[in-house]
Amino acid sequence: MPKVLLIDVDDTLLSFQQYVRESMIRGFEAFGIGPFREEMLTAFHQVNSVLWHKLEEGALSFEELKKVRWNQVFEAIEIKADGEKFEEFFRDYLFDSAIPEEGAKELLAYLKEKYILCAASNGPYHQQVNRLKKGSMLPYFSHLFISEEIGFSKPSREFFDVCLQRLNRKAETPYLPSDLMIIGDSVNSDMAGGIGAGLQTLFYNAKGQALPAEIKPDFTVSSLNEIKNIL
Repeated sequence: MPKVLLIDVDDTLLSFQQYVRESMIRGFEAFGIGPFREEMLTAFHQVNSVLWHKLEEGALSFEELKKVRWNQVFEAIEIKADGEKFEEFFRDYLFDSAIPEEGAKELLAYLKEKYILCAASNGPYHQQVNRLKKGSMLPYFSHLFISEEIGFSKPSREFFDVCLQRLNRKAETPYLPSDLMIIGDSVNSDMAGGIGAGLQTLFYNAKGQALPAEIKPDFTVSSLNEIKNIL
């Protein structure tokens, strides 16, 4: 069993899916874009998934992503609107968003009694800290490993190396990669990244995602409550 848990934030602890729906509904009304339809949410996730994968691979910067994301979404749903201005609204709205995944806070309270907990997230540092604070989750974490501050993004080996280095600064006995477990919903960022860095892995697969043959997490759950039966 692990000694330290690295826990992803978006769509693991805080629901990015619900946040996007809310921001589109309110933003479309505020910008006079028109009524929100469910297929528009699908279009967003298709565009965002491609861009975020490029970000994780280092082929796209976060600043570049922000400039093109909503323009590409609007093009996909055949709407004429200023994507960069909508991105500003989207980021501002996200900064204060803290919609918990079902059972997230209860799980953190349970795990805190047994493990060292660390948030491990790709994204802007102050945004993610504020969201965890608003979600009443921040006190559960001993360390915050967030890509903007770390200087590397998951799934890069460097991200996990920095996490390990920081954990070992004050550790009486140095931790090994195998002492750490990454818990998250992303096949690439969390599972592939964790496996590549030698960590234990727990896949939160609430969406029923198919896994490539080469990605074999140590554990898989479909709800956060199931984690209590493992850890």
